[in-house]
Amino acid sequence: MKKIKSLLAASILSLVVAPVFAQESADNKVIITGVRFAYPLVEKWIKDYTAANPKSQIVIETRTITDPQKYDLLIEAYDQDKAVKETREYLSVGRYALLPVANAKSAFAKEYAEKGLNEKTYKSIFFHDIYAEKDKSITTPFTIYTRLQKAGAPLTFAKYFGYEQQNIKGKAIAGADEHLIKALLKDETGISYTTPGLAYDLQSRKPIDGITIIPVDLDGNGRISKEERALENLDQVIESLENNKVKNVPVEYIHFSIDKHNSNPEAKKFLLWVATNAVASHADKDLHQFGYLKAEPKRLADDREKLERFEAVK
Repeated sequence: MKKIKSLLAASILSLVVAPVFAQESADNKVIITGVRFAYPLVEKWIKDYTAANPKSQIVIETRTITDPQKYDLLIEAYDQDKAVKETREYLSVGRYALLPVANAKSAFAKEYAEKGLNEKTYKSIFFHDIYAEKDKSITTPFTIYTRLQKAGAPLTFAKYFGYEQQNIKGKAIAGADEHLIKALLKDETGISYTTPGLAYDLQSRKPIDGITIIPVDLDGNGRISKEERALENLDQVIESLENNKVKNVPVEYIHFSIDKHNSNPEAKKFLLWVATNAVASHADKDLHQFGYLKAEPKRLADDREKLERFEAVK
């Protein structure tokens, strides 16, 4: 009889505790998706946040051709249309640059690692433009690899030079930005554009094996200087891009966004934590470690203020 009562009590307890635990898990779970090249940075922040908030469950669901059906936070690498922006709160966490790269074995890499690219050469090589003056000095064979789907990197790259994504020449590759690098490494004529976080080994801070970073005319004087060819160290490249007014390097913000009607308190809490830590001085270390440039302080402060008001809304 005592055994039956014990089993009955345990069953009742499990019925009470299980829903509470399930509810707590659901409340603390946050799903993040978006641009894939940002995942390593976001994973670092998730790790730091959950160390201080062990009950939190924050997961990245990898974006494929489309976003997952349900998510709380979106991380993106380009400005959305006005209609979309009106429905979401934004946090600009840092900036990414786009650098021209080539297969290290290519004739293009050997020639342009020395002579580099100016604006005219850049446009002649990468874009379809029937009105543009062609650079007839370009005789080296090359094969351009670009993104097939609409995405932050190709949109930013094209917009900087005054074009649309569909104006970029070359073979359009399905998948994420890292697939351009994989395609380029298999083709000894391959060239493309990519972020520092994909072009460099984040541990050694040197270009990844098989890749040559092509120098560009940073000051717009039409020549490539010795300093502009100094691309062997990621930290030096970041420092140069952050501290100088540069040309011929597209730069854009990377940001988190959340639906203005999202009531997931843990998602709001995590986003505000990111905002607070992105403003803190040590966050520059995270950004630089993963190949990003720091955000403009006032923009971060303004975004954080808006998020504090949003987080207060239950």
